[in-house]
Amino acid sequence: MRPAVPGPRRAPTGGKRAFAATWWGQAWVAALEDSTLDAGRLSRGRTYARQGMVGPVTIAGGQVKAAVQGSRPRPYRSSVHLPVLTDAQWDTLLDTIASRAGNLAALLDDEMPAELVDDARHAGVPLLPLPTELDPECSCPDWGYPCKHAAALCYAIAATIDTDPFVLFTLRGRGREEIFTRLRALRTAAQETAAPPASAGIPAAAAYTHWAEDPPELPELPEPAAHTPALPVAPPPGSGLATADLERLMADAAARAARLLAGDTTDLHLTQHQDAVRISASDPGPEWFHHLIQNTGANPTAFARLTRAWRHGGPTGLTVAEQPHTPDQTVMRATRAALEAALAEMTDSPALRAWRNRLTLTHHGIQLRLGPDARWYPYLQDDGGEWWPAAPADSDPVTALTAAWSQNGE
Repeated sequence: MRPAVPGPRRAPTGGKRAFAATWWGQAWVAALEDSTLDAGRLSRGRTYARQGMVGPVTIAGGQVKAAVQGSRPRPYRSSVHLPVLTDAQWDTLLDTIASRAGNLAALLDDEMPAELVDDARHAGVPLLPLPTELDPECSCPDWGYPCKHAAALCYAIAATIDTDPFVLFTLRGRGREEIFTRLRALRTAAQETAAPPASAGIPAAAAYTHWAEDPPELPELPEPAAHTPALPVAPPPGSGLATADLERLMADAAARAARLLAGDTTDLHLTQHQDAVRISASDPGPEWFHHLIQNTGANPTAFARLTRAWRHGGPTGLTVAEQPHTPDQTVMRATRAALEAALAEMTDSPALRAWRNRLTLTHHGIQLRLGPDARWYPYLQDDGGEWWPAAPADSDPVTALTAAWSQNGE
């Protein structure tokens, strides 16, 4: 149902078609005037319409109604009924609209295409009213058909039909939005039907194999531009966030992105625990260090030891600190012999104790750990018996031993 619209302004006088300017508005008036031989009541109806006696008009499927002021103080309830189309007739009408591209374009411009009305009529669908279809009704005692009040309503609505031809569609049972929704569906269905069958494509395995055999040439990536991270606005008050902390995280994210662009993916798949250690190893300050411990639930001493392991060896250094493994024993025996030969010149007690991937010089608090990267990581023992990473790893176990020896003050 369309909401009530104000009664039309007074129409100019001078002829029975004065109430409508468009051909479809005039067709509405013609249907009214051809439905009766009572010219007197039509004349009175035109006078009432010109004098503004028709109140706000309500348009719905199958009827238009309004209060019309007559000679009495109380206005009369007048209406004009029009048969709504059946679902089958609507399907035919919508197909007719969709059959011509110009039909939809004209309707979008609030124009009623004459070709549409003709095509619909030939298909057995009356869009414009026939004289025999208009059925007036009024609460007045006038026996005329139509009475002057219903005639005034018909004349008054002609101006609205002029500016909005969808009034005719509404009277036939469907409004603008419903029509356009259905037309879009018809258009989509037609496009899908007309579309060629989708290509079977190329199996993914074959596509990747072809790419690996003949990779495309990619342009060189530009060097990341140096920048100082800065927030556009300060964090909201009471959020618990600090500008300096957020800017530090921004700088950290930018640095990681730059490493990824350079091909370094060593810290791409870190756990939360590992990433906390990584951040701690970047020297964020005591406050951050304590927050990282609190938020991960780590033991402070163990967390500090892992932080040092990251500084000396990154993710692999962290693995060496936390996860002993059993390497090739041939490698361990050869390394042990080389170290004992070097130690013979440095100490009176060169004996090494071996356990899994670790070689320990017990009396000097020095330990070497073989990492999964085939490098040796030097450790020193503190007074409490805990082992701490002492220096960066080296592929030569003697060089790693010398670094730990030097750190230990030997």
